[in-house]
Amino acid sequence: MKKTIKDLSDLKGKRVLVRVDFNVPLKEGRITDDTRIRAALPTIEHLRQKGARVILVSHLGRPKGVTENLRLDPIAKRLSELLKNEVKKVEDSVGASVKAAVDSMKEGEVLLLENIRFYPEEEKNDPEFAKKLAENADIFVNDAFGTAHRAHASTAGVAKFLPAVAGFLMQKEIETMGKALEKPERPFVAIIGGAKVSSKIGVIENLLEKVDYLVLGGGMIFTFYRAQGYSTGKSLVEEDKIELAKKLLASGDKLVLPVDVVIGDSIEADHADGMVPPANIPSDKIGLDIGPKSAAQIAEILSKAKTVIWNGPMGVFENPAFAAGTEEVAKALAAATARGAVTIVGGGDSVAAVEKMKVADKMTHVSTGGGASLEFLEGLELPGVACLEDK
Repeated sequence: MKKTIKDLSDLKGKRVLVRVDFNVPLKEGRITDDTRIRAALPTIEHLRQKGARVILVSHLGRPKGVTENLRLDPIAKRLSELLKNEVKKVEDSVGASVKAAVDSMKEGEVLLLENIRFYPEEEKNDPEFAKKLAENADIFVNDAFGTAHRAHASTAGVAKFLPAVAGFLMQKEIETMGKALEKPERPFVAIIGGAKVSSKIGVIENLLEKVDYLVLGGGMIFTFYRAQGYSTGKSLVEEDKIELAKKLLASGDKLVLPVDVVIGDSIEADHADGMVPPANIPSDKIGLDIGPKSAAQIAEILSKAKTVIWNGPMGVFENPAFAAGTEEVAKALAAATARGAVTIVGGGDSVAAVEKMKVADKMTHVSTGGGASLEFLEGLELPGVACLEDK
């Protein structure tokens, strides 16, 4: 168990550096989705109420040096609205201007530093840079689970110079997913989708040891079908992963593959060309989604599940012609939650799917970390979590 901000007794007047994940989508300088900003509010409000001086640090996008359209001014504006208090912003993340701004802060005030990735030292986890970042604070709080898999100066480096604890969002992520993996109520089901086996090997291998059923979907299923000796038409197949797929298929009866697939001419096609069993994919077609029989099969498995983790879509869900499989799984997951199951959605695409279908609030937990949740499910140690103090 990691220490959290609840374990800090006296915060009055303390300078608290909080790593948040404000990497939000922008269109012409306007925030199009403020979910990540809202997710950090409980931590920020708690620190303010305790009289801390709150210094926020985040990245935005992938700048190469100072990039004008990736400054954090729109975020300071939106955060001010949400907190109903002015959030001041500085044009730097380290140095004299930051020190001056922090020195002039009153208890309960919030300051936002400039985009931390304007500095190349950030991603290099440069110790001197981390030390400069830490100089203006007394305590470090990491509340950015979405970047916890990165060993950067603002996610892990500063913890070498300051007492480091988890914020509420970080705490919820590691406790909810940790409990699901270590002490799940059974049956425990994992649904893993996505395009490639190669990006999910570690997750599949780690989860196979823990779950009662592991349901596969997305483009990766065609590598498994090839491993079973089927022709897969023009579908995506990773030839160098066929032997691995054979090995996984032979490891027991936990793996569940779709029993029918939706086929079409291309990813961009505006309609499907029907449903076929995996053994009957025509040579000139691509498999682009799971079929209705597969969706019903998954819903049946989920109807008995007590713990469910979902990572990755079932098909090319960004194209409405091939979104039905992903949508049906999202509905079945919402029904499982209503029945009392613990349902966890992690990974960018599956999160986008439940948000698009407006069922995100019907899940037990929707993870804010794409790559981080994937590595967590893989059983890897996350640098942004490992650097925090143990209870």
